[in-house]
Amino acid sequence: MMRVLTNLFLFFKEGFSNMKVGKTLWLIVFIKLFIMFAVLKVFFFPNYLKTNFKDEASRSNHVRQELIHRMK
Repeated sequence: MMRVLTNLFLFFKEGFSNMKVGKTLWLIVFIKLFIMFAVLKVFFFPNYLKTNFKDEASRSNHVRQELIHRMK
């Protein structure tokens, strides 16, 4: 089992080290992921519970009521 994992790791290591266009494409993928999760989250997904409820008890009560309401 360990030999299979070692061979798999060496296969990918050699493949990534010999890439030319692939490195640029992977860089684009990581930049897009950063934009999606870091930048868009801040602007389009505000923290609803923190902005609408003062304390932890009221937040948890709201979540509990929503869960109960959606199960019906």
